[in-house]
Amino acid sequence: MNQANIVALLESNRQILGQAMPSFIRSIEKCHAFDLETLISFEVEESFDALTSKFARVSDIFTQKVLKSFLILLREDAPTFLDRMNLCEKLGIIPSANDLIAIRDLRNLIAHQYLTENFLEVYKESLNLSLKLLQAIQCANAAFDSRS
Repeated sequence: MNQANIVALLESNRQILGQAMPSFIRSIEKCHAFDLETLISFEVEESFDALTSKFARVSDIFTQKVLKSFLILLREDAPTFLDRMNLCEKLGIIPSANDLIAIRDLRNLIAHQYLTENFLEVYKESLNLSLKLLQAIQCANAAFDSRS
């Protein structure tokens, strides 16, 4: 793949992420207003289900598409997810590899298991890590823009 194609791929992936962000941010804002220390209603549960779904989608787009294509553009070899996150932190693209690893772990839990037990903990962690995901995306966008 030539440099122009890689740049086009990165921009396409950033556009996909940009399209997913407004709804994700609205879900974060909506769920942030809820008190998870009390019995939650069906409507609150639906709101958090939407947030966890959007969280999983945005984290996938960001880590598996945007960051991966950016590292390809930089001609950096990082074959595993852990390698990519550590390299991204080292290059100043993201603030914390550990946060992105935690985000990936939660995404896997959301995507591969039914949330019948400890769902309140998953909701709380989704809200907390959503803010860290937003921070990582903002940091990466600044890094991308400064290198263009």
